[in-house]
Amino acid sequence: MSQITSGSSDHASADDSLLRDLRSAADLVNKLAASLDDEAVKAPSVLPGWTRGHVLAHLMGISEAMARQVEYAKRGERIDLYDGGYEGRTARIELAAGHTAEEHRDDVRAATTRALDALGSLEPQEWDLPISYRDGVVRDGAFALWRELTIHGTDLGLDYGPETWSKPFCLHLLDFLAARVPEGRHLVIQPLGLPPRTLGHGGDGVVVSGMLTDIAAWLAGREPSLSSLRASAAADDVDLPELLPWPSGVPATK
Repeated sequence: MSQITSGSSDHASADDSLLRDLRSAADLVNKLAASLDDEAVKAPSVLPGWTRGHVLAHLMGISEAMARQVEYAKRGERIDLYDGGYEGRTARIELAAGHTAEEHRDDVRAATTRALDALGSLEPQEWDLPISYRDGVVRDGAFALWRELTIHGTDLGLDYGPETWSKPFCLHLLDFLAARVPEGRHLVIQPLGLPPRTLGHGGDGVVVSGMLTDIAAWLAGREPSLSSLRASAAADDVDLPELLPWPSGVPATK
């Protein structure tokens, strides 16, 4: 009988936890979608230029895209994140944005179910299968879907703001979004009641303190809910620093 190491056991436990978090995020998104009528779908979202219909269309698209990443990975193949690339993604969002509330509800539920079924079917070792998204593995795609469902659920503007994000999700965002810290600068993040952590490696430092959810929202380019943020450098209050763009999983168009 093969022996399971503690490291592999810990990894499996973390993957199980991630799958539970994904199911919770999908449940919330589907609940929010079900609360909308046709007029509410047409209303502006938190994202400039996008209606709630655009957000729902994107949630459907990214869920299908990540499901496809997993399905191909299980066959030993890799495929582009979006059929037709970023332009194809944008065209499908625009096409689906004007759908009825019922169509959005059914589409989002079908897409999230497909993604969760694909991830739920994985054997422990299959979480490390390669995918094209960020040249990573299936686990990277699952984390990406968790980010998309959670953050864009907030973008619907339905009394579900960043203040509702879980501690594990916020801590994950701190790690993932460290890539937004400009070269030559570092941030000392001081969430209230939690140990500080440093993002970036440059010489010029800024301390950003506040509620963990507010810090995570700011790093994610969203409006903090509780207005608790304070930035300082050399003991003086300063403006929050400018951040680099969101780390993209889709190659830039040349």
